[in-house]
Amino acid sequence: MKSKNDYIEVAQQIITSLGLPRAQQNERSAICLLALLNLTPGKPWADAENPLMGITPIMNWVREHYDREYAPNTRETFRRQTMHQFCDAGLALHNPDKPDRPVNSPKAVYQIEPVTLAPSAHLRHISMAQQTGYLLDQA
Repeated sequence: MKSKNDYIEVAQQIITSLGLPRAQQNERSAICLLALLNLTPGKPWADAENPLMGITPIMNWVREHYDREYAPNTRETFRRQTMHQFCDAGLALHNPDKPDRPVNSPKAVYQIEPVTLAPSAHLRHISMAQQTGYLLDQA
């Protein structure tokens, strides 16, 4: 699995398998997940990371690595329609470096919950499913 679309499709399947609402089972949420994991095309899922990223850096990362261009006025859609739900589901943390940072701060950041990347976690098992083709075959 090396194509950009394969990564996006698997990320959408992960979001679905985690039980996130249907409104988050879309490409925008998938690319946010990929950005929060710093999973560029060709990078193994087992090498996922959890950098701190703000909304604008996520959008820039997506443009650079997945060739998806979003207008600057869609930042609020990313925040309200994806990142809030990721945080509510326990998949991501909001401002883990400075929890008292105001919600509307331009310095707001998100990070994948570190437990999500533990060796026994669901996302760490993706590389095995990816190698067998299981996830893509289920689509």
